Amino acid sequence: MTEPAELASVRYIVDDVSAAVDFYTAHLGFTVRMNAGKAFADVVRGPLRLLLSGPASSGYRATPDDAAGAGRNRIHLVLDDFDPTVDRLRAAGLTFRTDVVSGPGGRQILLTDPAGNLVELFEPAS
Repeated sequence: MTEPAELASVRYIVDDVSAAVDFYTAHLGFTVRMNAGKAFADVVRGPLRLLLSGPASSGYRATPDDAAGAGRNRIHLVLDDFDPTVDRLRAAGLTFRTDVVSGPGGRQILLTDPAGNLVELFEPAS
């Protein structure tokens, strides 16, 4: 198993740790490193370590009220199978915040996790 110091870690504040773990593992290919129930979970996908902090965790409680909402920051997941993945996630009823956007670097679409945090799905240009 990859050591925590070798991973890039991002903390997302979530209202429901279980729902967040289900979202990231069932739909986006993350695996659980640690799950402390309602307080906290640690999931990974490749070199990305996503820390999911619920209301009982210190990370959640240390967040200032004016910074607690979902913002423009997001994790960025590169996909080899962009269209089939977007189709599968739509069929699963997940919430997308944008349509597919194409640019010089590739295509992207934004979806939200159960707490409203943004996840960018990206396909690099050929």
